[in-house]
Formats: sequence, C-alpha cells, structure tokens
Amino acid sequence: MATQARDLYEILGVQKKASADEIKKAYRKLARTYHPDANPGDAEAEERFKEIQTAYDVLGDAEKRKQYDQVGPRLFGGGGPAGNGGFQWSGDLGDLGDLLGGLFGSGGAGPSARSSRPRGEPGRDVEVEVTVSFEDSLRGATIRIPVELETACSACNGSGAEPGTVPVVCPECRGRGVVSESQGLFALSQPCPRCGGNGTVVEQPCKQCKGSGRERRTKRYTVKIPAGVKDGTRIKLKGKGEAGRAGGPPGDLHVVTRVERSSLFERKGSDLVIDVPVTYAEAALGATVEVPTPEGGRISLKVPPGTQDGRTLRVRGHGAPKLKGSGKGDLLARVRLAVPTRMSKAEREAIEELQKVQKVNPREATFS
Repeated sequence: MATQARDLYEILGVQKKASADEIKKAYRKLARTYHPDANPGDAEAEERFKEIQTAYDVLGDAEKRKQYDQVGPRLFGGGGPAGNGGFQWSGDLGDLGDLLGGLFGSGGAGPSARSSRPRGEPGRDVEVEVTVSFEDSLRGATIRIPVELETACSACNGSGAEPGTVPVVCPECRGRGVVSESQGLFALSQPCPRCGGNGTVVEQPCKQCKGSGRERRTKRYTVKIPAGVKDGTRIKLKGKGEAGRAGGPPGDLHVVTRVERSSLFERKGSDLVIDVPVTYAEAALGATVEVPTPEGGRISLKVPPGTQDGRTLRVRGHGAPKLKGSGKGDLLARVRLAVPTRMSKAEREAIEELQKVQKVNPREATFS
C-alpha cells in the first residue's frame, strides 16, 4: 500500500490558508538555512533544499497552487516526500493531463520544465550599529559608515568565471537548471545537482574569488540620522545589504543608533528631564531661575513659593523632536533642594535665627 506523500504546505511550515507573502517568507527563510552553499558537503541539507524548492515551485505560483489545492490531495499519494519524485497517481486516468495543467515537469525541455527552474536567492540583511552624540540625536545628522558585505566579485562581476571566459551551459540539464526524474506516468522536476539550478557551470574559476562569484568588501554608505532618534532606533536602507545569488535581489541594511548619554538631560520618550538646584530661600519664597535648554540656550523658570524637593515643573515644547508626527516633547525641570556644605558666619547666624522662629515641625505631620 502506498504511503501518504508529504503535504507541500507542511514542507514549508505554513497553513493551507497562508497568504502568498507568508509562503514566500517561509521559503526564503528555509532556503537560506538549507542552501547547498551554506551547507557544503551536507547531503541531507541538499535533499531538504530540493524538497523546499519543489514545494515553492508549486505554492509560489498562484495558478499551480490553485490546481494543487483542487486535485493534489485527491490525485496524489505515496512514494516518498514531495521534492524527491514521490507523487503517484491514485485515481482514474481520465483527463489527468488537463487537471494538472503542467503542474509538474514532463521530463522534456517544455515550458513546464523551464518554469521549474529555481528562483534566485535573496541576499542576506545586514545590521550595523552607529554611535551618535546626544546633541546629534536631537538635531539630526548625516554620517558615513563602513559596512563589511559579501558582494559580487569585482574581478569577474559575480560570474565566478576567470576574466576573459564565461560560464558555459550545464551539460547535465542543458541550461534548464532542473532535471526530471521519471515516476511512471509523471516526471518531477528538481534543481540540477551539477549546476545547482543556475543552468551554467564554470570551467575556469576566477582566481580572485575561486569560482564563488563573491567576495567580502567594506563599503561606505551615507546615512541620514533623523532628528529625535532614540537609543535603539532602526533605520532601514533598502537594497544595501548583501548581494543575492543567481540573480536574486540584494538584502537590506539596518542601521541601529546608539545615543551617547547627556551630562544634563535624561530622556523619557519625547520629554527631557533636567535637575534644577535651588536654595532653601528660593524654594520657600519662590523665585525665577534660568535653566539650560537642549537647543543650547536658556529659559526662565518660575519656582512657586513652597516648592518641595523633587517637584517637577513642565516647560512645554522644549523637549526632543518627535519621530512620528510633528513638534517636540516637553522639558521637565525637577527641583532639587541644594543644602550648603559650607556656610559663612552670617549665613549660619541667619539659619540659626530662622530655626528659633520657625514654628512648624515637619516630622510631627509625617510621623504622627
């Protein structure tokens, strides 16, 4: 009795109702993990990659997926996992060819076989950190950063062939990038083991990259740091990551900002907190004091009479720029009572006189 073939959705680890983007994302993640270039000499990973590729050849094509959803569970079963030629006919012959509509390759060089050629693999995303001063995080800046990337070889332009030569058509798959394995009535296409699905092979490998077509280089990019970035803000530069393979698109570059601490200001979202020392007399009687702002200037701050240590006074519009939306946060002035460590004779006498006339004992109200 034939065993049930693995479901193509199961191979990609997605639900049957998954969207096209979800299927593509799952395929890209698995392809990066099991690609032969990332697992040299690992036969098991190579077989898994073929299985993943075959599943995506079907589910990644809207028409093929529709046909598979309609007839796959009913028409196929047994013979091994998908991607290794494991589908077998289990119903009436009838109009099988019309139902399949070229879902799988016919073993020749027809349109179905050519359309099964593996797609290019997208390049990897790259993440780098950049340190900016507290002041630049508020006003914005333009900086150049070095990024080490795997790029197309500068000598062979990514072909892998020695300059002056070109890759030749793969003799095993005749340039199709796929080979077909007969399974009775059907032939299932899979990536060509000789060329890895490229359709070409390199007879004279490039000396600089040893035929890989890739090399690591340091590139410099100009990055605009928007005003208001926080520590950990991510800035995406699309297409500035590592080069793709076999014509695949490049990855993205993610720049993570690390903001240096300020000696004066503490950031809380879009608000900035600053400690403002005041004397006992200023806190008790009230006063107007000058406070520095993040813009570099100073503003007048009214301290109400009877202000307690730790009270926060809000100055609107003098905080950090908001990344989303317009405007700025607020400056939060936190009052700190400055107790003198050294006093003149006159100051001591004044405080002793105050102590004599002061009638309120703050501990009585607190501890009673």
